[in-house]
Amino acid sequence: MTRIVHLTDLHFGFHRQAMVEPLLERIDALRPDLVVVGGDLTHRGLPGQLAQARAFLDRIAAPVMCMPGNHDVPLWNPVARTFWPFAGYRRLFGPSLTPVGRAGDVRVMAINSADPYSWQRGKIRAGEISRVIGHVDPIGTNIAALHHPLQQLPRVDKALARRATEALSRMEAAGVQVVLSGHLHRWAVDELLATGRHPRVLQIQTGTALCARLTDRQNEFALLDIEGADLRLERHMAPMQAMAFDPPQVGQYSRASGVWRRV
Repeated sequence: MTRIVHLTDLHFGFHRQAMVEPLLERIDALRPDLVVVGGDLTHRGLPGQLAQARAFLDRIAAPVMCMPGNHDVPLWNPVARTFWPFAGYRRLFGPSLTPVGRAGDVRVMAINSADPYSWQRGKIRAGEISRVIGHVDPIGTNIAALHHPLQQLPRVDKALARRATEALSRMEAAGVQVVLSGHLHRWAVDELLATGRHPRVLQIQTGTALCARLTDRQNEFALLDIEGADLRLERHMAPMQAMAFDPPQVGQYSRASGVWRRV
């Protein structure tokens, strides 16, 4: 069995400082094989916020891979935003914006969906879909991880990332079985599966891990336990007025039939 923690939307600089230690303690107790951090590590991409995020990740014992979100580029420096939007991110989190991680027979391919020229809307760059497909393991579990969702429910009022629909269709056909995303600060798994549009991809849209925005209602993260065609999904939540994470909500999923089903 392979254990993967998915964190996203940490928003250091506008985060719940009181939840930093409980989050680290819960991650440590889960003993994941890999921690995937799906962007918006910071709130405004400022040097001090990037340093806070780096210090947080350095305290996680498990291997960590991350990718930028739209909040990780400099908002108030138009020159840097235009000519070197990811320089600060690269300096602290490594030169690759699209790392590939492996744990057991699970492969995780990151996609950089942050568009410095569009504050909220993401994009899938030319060549990204083919790059991910080129890393697909034909006999393992393949996960694509990015900040922006590739499918959205009707209640979402944000524009879908450019080329998102093409990316999801092509990756599904190539053998990507799970997509991890964030950005919306809203959990969505079963509702996306129920649309029936992409039955061979389990899309896990995880809410914010640390953001202090009260309208988000809770901080949360996901734990994936993967064994062959089966996936156990835990949703760990801490209500905004709480100072600790509640026991997780658990869902069991299987793709043994060729498509994902909740069991």
